[in-house]
Amino acid sequence: MEEVEVVVAHQERATLRVGDVFLKIDGDQARTDVEVEAMALAPVPTPEVLWRKPPVLALAALRGTALGRLGEASTAPPEAWAAAGAAVRKLHDAPPPPWPGKSPGEVASHLDGECEWLISNGVLPADLVTRNREVADTALRAWTPAFTHGDLQLTHVFVDGDEVTGVLDWSEAAPGDALYDLATLTLGHEERLDDVISGYGTDVDLEVIRAWWSLRSLRGVRWLTGHGFDPSPEIAVLKARL
Repeated sequence: MEEVEVVVAHQERATLRVGDVFLKIDGDQARTDVEVEAMALAPVPTPEVLWRKPPVLALAALRGTALGRLGEASTAPPEAWAAAGAAVRKLHDAPPPPWPGKSPGEVASHLDGECEWLISNGVLPADLVTRNREVADTALRAWTPAFTHGDLQLTHVFVDGDEVTGVLDWSEAAPGDALYDLATLTLGHEERLDDVISGYGTDVDLEVIRAWWSLRSLRGVRWLTGHGFDPSPEIAVLKARL
């Protein structure tokens, strides 16, 4: 009998592993619809969909290991990070998916609400929030929509040596800012940004990437604490901007 491993579980969704099969259980079927369609459209390796019976989506395990984990040093070689950058570029060069993404104005409105909550509830010092909100403003400019993963954490990118074997968790995929994906991938691992950009193969605006680091961290603290996760790596990113 295969053991059942709880990979992640909170109020919105849960992921279980049974042998080489991952079972994703999501109460919002719209998210699963996006994930399945995005994986079908993405020009990069993704997990094989074994079957789907709502609310469960069964995916095959990927070969290799995750690129790293936020808050921990990554042991992946520079070549693996460069390969991740190349895969992201291939994704961004593909036609965006047909559903709408968020506009800069929508992102700004949500960010302002999160900043107000962080300060009014005493979760973070006001000067820390205010400074990072100022930094984040650089990201809130008009962008040309690209096919973005939307949650390209390094735990979602699997590598084997210098090969990307698959990218997980596509439920946030949408047309969006390409630099947001690059910022999410390198969040908390600034020392790896040059490797990622070398694989990406084109110059990028580093100030915009830094702005997305602040913006993602500000938006993430409430969700993380509310779902039982430790926000200290994101808080460390915010403190680095002071």
